[in-house]
Amino acid sequence: MIQNLNPTTLPPAFPDHTQLPDSDGTFVHNFLAHPQSILLTDSLETTLQTLHPDGQYAIGQDCGIYWRETDPPEKGAEAPDWFYVPNVGPLIDGEIRRSYVIWREYIVPLIAIEFASGNGAEERDNTPLSRLPEGINQKPGKFWVYEQIIRIPYYAIYIIKTSELEVYNWVNTRYRRLQPNDRGHYPIDLMGVELGMWEGSYQNQHQRWLRWWDNQGNLLLTGSEQAKLERLHTEQERQRADRAEQTQRDAIPQLLAMGLTVEQVAQALSLSVEDVQRLG
Repeated sequence: MIQNLNPTTLPPAFPDHTQLPDSDGTFVHNFLAHPQSILLTDSLETTLQTLHPDGQYAIGQDCGIYWRETDPPEKGAEAPDWFYVPNVGPLIDGEIRRSYVIWREYIVPLIAIEFASGNGAEERDNTPLSRLPEGINQKPGKFWVYEQIIRIPYYAIYIIKTSELEVYNWVNTRYRRLQPNDRGHYPIDLMGVELGMWEGSYQNQHQRWLRWWDNQGNLLLTGSEQAKLERLHTEQERQRADRAEQTQRDAIPQLLAMGLTVEQVAQALSLSVEDVQRLG
């Protein structure tokens, strides 16, 4: 006897980055966030090219990281102000990313950074996902999602108003708050860089910014800073014959004001550290 079988109904496929919202409709909270994100990305370019000669990495700036399916969909996402994902392409099937969908790519961001407009309470929110007596899910806090669900290895909170920086490292299922090194920086060992505070001018704003240094304490320069350094070096070479020492005297405070170390200045001007200290 032939038995009639009902056809099996498969659940719908998990949505991808083209099917999920790319905005939650909120405004950026301050004028610092956009230039700060650009500064972090621009100054890290050479380092990322070294780490990923194949170009397989992605930088997100206030883009959603989807970690669960919800209704509406954006409730299942967090949007760090800046994050870096190694070993994934900047495009998907030739399309610009609209969001980063964990269940489609599996590779977690290596670091996420939040720029806190308030006192950092929202960014430190450790509220777990749970069901309230009313039968609705309680919205989990950012800190809990990054630590317990996405498990991002490094999480940084920059409190803009006070210029305070907190950096956490994921160890044994928990975030452990890191202490700065002797330079006042936080080593991000998996990237071979350090994260810290720098005071200076960028995009017509003079204030304290988040910046990268290499693991020797040398400031990682933006493209415009590198170009300025190269122009100063060219000018120094052109005038070496008649005004070498005076040119060096003029260049040293400019380079030091950019945040370069004495060693970087010495290398740029073909001087010894002692000469930089003497002329500066």
